[in-house]
Amino acid sequence: MINKLVTKIKKTEAPIVVGLDPMLNYLPKHILDAKIAEYGETMKAAGRAIVEYNKGLIDAIYDLVPAVKPQIAMYEQFGIEGLIAFEETVKYAKEKDLVVIGDVKRGDIGSTSAAYATAHLGKVTVGSKKLSAFDEDFATVNPYLGTDGIKPFVDVCKEEKKGIFVLVKTSNPSSGEFQDREIDGRPLYEWVGEKVAQWGEDAMGDEYSYVGAVVGATYPKMGKVLRQVMPKSYILVPGYGAQGGKGKDLVPFFNEDGLGAIVNSSRGIIAAYTKEPYAKFGEAGYADAARQAVLDMKADINQALGH
Repeated sequence: MINKLVTKIKKTEAPIVVGLDPMLNYLPKHILDAKIAEYGETMKAAGRAIVEYNKGLIDAIYDLVPAVKPQIAMYEQFGIEGLIAFEETVKYAKEKDLVVIGDVKRGDIGSTSAAYATAHLGKVTVGSKKLSAFDEDFATVNPYLGTDGIKPFVDVCKEEKKGIFVLVKTSNPSSGEFQDREIDGRPLYEWVGEKVAQWGEDAMGDEYSYVGAVVGATYPKMGKVLRQVMPKSYILVPGYGAQGGKGKDLVPFFNEDGLGAIVNSSRGIIAAYTKEPYAKFGEAGYADAARQAVLDMKADINQALGH
């Protein structure tokens, strides 16, 4: 799947992943009101509204970007109906030939880690059949438990030709409380990046490994170091837009050929219609606003990369 991601990035000339992280206050009022009228003030109304909202967004941007990234917590908050919405969102995105990165941030060991990997990337045997559950193409994982927590995911990735993005240096302000701590003269994030490179050595696609990394756009200097530490790992870069990252901050995350990184924007795109530059689209034009936000983000990144 890393090969497909790289191919689609080249084709679209947009190293962008759209974070499908719905909150009810992002949804245009008419969408939620219609579902409440149909299902009452229930979790089902919320779930159905999210699916309609997401489908509108996907329809508007699928030809512009290579990938989407639904964040599972935004769906879990609505219980089973939210997970149904997550599942439908993943399926619909894949029908549009988008690569799907499940932002699930799983981290455990042994059979539990293997079960998480199976749920999101693999297959479970039921009688004589092998069935997929959520069936994303990539998943985000937490490396805090070490190799015991990562190996089950890598094993599934090799079997299914899928991938993971390991949290290395996250974009939040307090990430440094642990991630920047020095161990034997080097910050912890460098040690984690080194392990990411090792984990991916025997799980390679044509150009890049199945094992990628998450490195926040808010830390470009660290991104430059980690780009060198993990030369064959794709870097998923959160923190663009709403968290302060700009196109010029992203250059260190890329290789000289303009590949090697994919940049996430969530509410800056999916709730673009609520922002002043896109207010002209209005609630009814939320999807068109999202499309324009993607075009603007693409132009910003490509200008920074000199394309």
